[in-house]
Amino acid sequence: MKCSEKDSADSKESDLAGKKLYIKSFYNESWERRHGHPIDPDTLTLLWSVTVSIFAIGGLVGTLMVKLIGKVLGRKYTLLVNNGFAISAALLMACSLQAGVFEMLIMGRFIMGVDGGIALSALPMYLNEISPKEIRGSLGQVTAIFICIGVFTGQVLGLPELLGKESTWPYLFGVIAVPAFVQLVSLPFLPESPRYLLFEKHDQAGAEKAFQTFLGKEDVSREVEEVLTESRVQRNIQLVSVLELLRSPLVRWQVFTVVATMACYQLCGLNAIWFYTNSIFGKAGISPEKIPYITLSTGGIETLAAIFSGLVIERLGRRPLLMGGFGLMALFFGILTITLTLQDHAPWIPYLSIVSILAIIASFCSGPGGIPFILTGEFFQQSQRPAAFIIAGTVNWLSNFAVGLLFPFIQKSLGTYCFLVFAAICLTGAAYFYFVLPETKNRTQAEISQAFAKRNKAYPPENTDSAASDTKVTRRPEPDPASTLDNYVKNGVV
Repeated sequence: MKCSEKDSADSKESDLAGKKLYIKSFYNESWERRHGHPIDPDTLTLLWSVTVSIFAIGGLVGTLMVKLIGKVLGRKYTLLVNNGFAISAALLMACSLQAGVFEMLIMGRFIMGVDGGIALSALPMYLNEISPKEIRGSLGQVTAIFICIGVFTGQVLGLPELLGKESTWPYLFGVIAVPAFVQLVSLPFLPESPRYLLFEKHDQAGAEKAFQTFLGKEDVSREVEEVLTESRVQRNIQLVSVLELLRSPLVRWQVFTVVATMACYQLCGLNAIWFYTNSIFGKAGISPEKIPYITLSTGGIETLAAIFSGLVIERLGRRPLLMGGFGLMALFFGILTITLTLQDHAPWIPYLSIVSILAIIASFCSGPGGIPFILTGEFFQQSQRPAAFIIAGTVNWLSNFAVGLLFPFIQKSLGTYCFLVFAAICLTGAAYFYFVLPETKNRTQAEISQAFAKRNKAYPPENTDSAASDTKVTRRPEPDPASTLDNYVKNGVV
């Protein structure tokens, strides 16, 4: 399965910071050509801020579109159609310099955000629904692995010898069209999600064929029966809205946990690391000409850590990787704060800062970098999943926007101590997961729901004979695990 939209978007996100001077120069030249005088510094700062932040706004718009598009087109064709956004964004940004229209770059960034928002919701849903539970975590980590590969690819293509020159930087943003084209060519040969076909299209023959293709075997009766059992349990349940999901006491702590994981995913401080990378490398005595090449180590570490996580997630589980990742990030943020404060006291201290940066990146990508998207797919039933991904995506993109907006002020106020804020967020996240998050590896959705049931303190009523009962729940101190699924059959509440 390709992760073209999001990995390309993230690689271009890092390229944007690297080509800041070129882009500001382009804005100034375009403005002077139109108005006959250079752009005002405040206006230039505003345009730059809009260029950076509009990507997150586009991501939020894309997230909100997923449920409607996915209901009509399904998972596979949503991803296919989404390539249209990627190619449109690539053309706008690649042609902006030649056209002399900086609005094309800003609009391209917005459309690229829409593309990323759709991909980060539809793709994890698709991967979750086609994965056997034994490898669901490893396959889910593919998203994180390709995001890291996208970042690394952007760093390589951004080198001065390739597309990192003033005359070629727009084509660096246009490279997003390449993976989009690859997906357009290859994805039609893959089946639709068998769960989508069974639950929403009631196409058992198509689902059996999809299972046979994905699993590589003729006899898929066990897998089909497993899904049919879940389908019978939810036969009276329609796709729920975001508001219905938020109001449902049956999934209250699942929603809380998704919000917490997505907020920590964006607010943990990884994006802030890039603000200091070049200056730390410079303090270590690395010449400015060599810094782009040394920066490749960060992309390499990201990719290796994500691959490591994909290899061990089914052995260690989601919970240890999340807690360990955020815990280690808090530790190394503390070390980084000390080394940045004392970096002028000894020549070897900047090198310790570099090690801390690489350790923070590795800690993030080994767990927190991909698991939030896996958990969102695992926590919820088929009928709840689109709404759950809308909630997760909304928190993700709003948190991304908040970091971009607030970090410059935090950094200006606290200086090198700003990383202590992120250390506190990471510690808070690790503590929350320790006390609240159950292990989900190798568990069905019903088993995961049962693990949350005691904390939710809400269970479906055993007898429902009217439509009015859809909104009622009973509260029992000790549920009967054997009867929980039977209760779902009798109740239409989600």
